[in-house]
Amino acid sequence: MLGLVFDGEKAEIRDDLDVRAPGPTEVKVRIVAAGLCHSDVSVINGTIPWNYPCVLGHEGAGIVAEVGEAVNHVAPGDHVVLHTLAFCGLCKFCVTGRPAHCRKSMGNASQPFTLAGEPAWNFAGASFFSEYSVVQANQCVKVDDDIDLSVACLIGCGVLTGIGSVWNRTDLGLGDTCAVIGVGGVGLNVIQAARAKGAARIIAIDTLAEKEAFARDFGATDFLLSTPGMDLAAEVRALVPFDGPPSTVEHSGPFGAGGVDYAFECVGHPALLQASLDMLDWGGTAVAVGVPAPTATVDARIGLFTHVERTLTGSRAGSHRPQYDIPLIVDMYKQGIVKLDELVSARYPLTDWERAADDLHHGKLARGVLQVSAQ
Repeated sequence: MLGLVFDGEKAEIRDDLDVRAPGPTEVKVRIVAAGLCHSDVSVINGTIPWNYPCVLGHEGAGIVAEVGEAVNHVAPGDHVVLHTLAFCGLCKFCVTGRPAHCRKSMGNASQPFTLAGEPAWNFAGASFFSEYSVVQANQCVKVDDDIDLSVACLIGCGVLTGIGSVWNRTDLGLGDTCAVIGVGGVGLNVIQAARAKGAARIIAIDTLAEKEAFARDFGATDFLLSTPGMDLAAEVRALVPFDGPPSTVEHSGPFGAGGVDYAFECVGHPALLQASLDMLDWGGTAVAVGVPAPTATVDARIGLFTHVERTLTGSRAGSHRPQYDIPLIVDMYKQGIVKLDELVSARYPLTDWERAADDLHHGKLARGVLQVSAQ
């Protein structure tokens, strides 16, 4: 079968790939479509270290081909959205509704594939840039057959990560203000989640002017074009200024008063996360959503935490509860509250993945989808 394989030096389509039958608690899925995410590119460029050779892709949807003997919530022929959170279901985090904290859900490197007869690794417990993949049963969430899988595939990572970062990791609500740095597939979902929660001001920030149309379509009220050397925090504070008399020490207000209630960093760059902290009002929260290099750090003045109660928090894939959040998102999509169709800027055959990656790099896409097989 065909699949996109990274061998440690280059990524290429291989036709000498195979995948084993599912174990008792596993499901074999025929992949219909998979979204191309920056995390896949990050494996290729070395930002995310991984075992290789590995089969890439972690944001997918497909049709169940075969199930293990202990699986009873999906059956062959079911249409499913797939996600990477292969949680155990038994630890204290799983049983208290926090599967993103499950220790067994991190990494999930195994070798269900063979490449030219030799063992090959999966990526993030997923590997959806292949005609078939084997996953844990709890990574499959059944959806109605009339849902377009080339749209639904985006739910499994970008949509869950963006929406969950707002809904599951913050208390953002009616009348609040926020900034969203990075208007890609994840950032757009942060924007629409903030819109759905009633944010009064949503400031989208990106280095590409072409992203403004995407951002405003999903609910942004303002757009800042980031340029080299720009003080993003100052630009945001100019849009959301301090509403009292200015201090002679802090031009925006005492102890940095003024700015947004929430800032979401969706790029994975330490300097942008620092800017996210600097643009917060008193009591504001910065959310680290993007994935930087493993050794990346950020500096912060501790007084801004102890004196004005700013918060820096992380969001692992939106801290989602897949069996709850995915059906919720599908239902809200059907009601017209959540946009999914508009996320798909282009569809490409799997063999054309390099063009998709180039379009992603040049900011032409909200999200690009690789069409792996027919629905």
